[in-house]
Amino acid sequence: KCDFVRAYTAPFYYEPPVRQGILAYKFRNAPSRGKVFGRILGEDLLRRGADDFDLISWVPLSAKRCHRRGYDQAQLLAEAAAEVLGTKAVPLLRKARDVSPQSRLRTPEERRANISGCYVVRSADAVRGKRILLIDDVITTGSTLSECARMLLTAGAVSVRGAALACHREE
Repeated sequence: KCDFVRAYTAPFYYEPPVRQGILAYKFRNAPSRGKVFGRILGEDLLRRGADDFDLISWVPLSAKRCHRRGYDQAQLLAEAAAEVLGTKAVPLLRKARDVSPQSRLRTPEERRANISGCYVVRSADAVRGKRILLIDDVITTGSTLSECARMLLTAGAVSVRGAALACHREE
């Protein structure tokens, strides 16, 4: 699914009632759910023995979308998961341009094209030689996680492992 991500994990499938909870978290001004959801994700990572990372980060929203929403849902997840894992989440990526939401696109090809080149590594020095755990809210096709991982690996990261609160069930 994710070309550049070594492995990924998610404690839930993106199906009811999890889907409704995530939609409320993202679109109904419910940032407090980020702490609960992030702790669930962190505990799941602990259960799976996730200790093969040096840094935790997240897939960032564009500045425009973050301003409109009032918070970055993946950042809140990453911060809460990092707390459970006994570390801190750090910003490694920036979304350089606002694009159509991935949820509006249907095919993996459309999703890959939509986000190609829109993420930028903040500091190559910060990622060089590091194993990174990259957190997002939902993995659908893996296009977003893969693009972010590609940028981190190009900047010198040793590996990128992905985690999300939920993923779509493979068909």
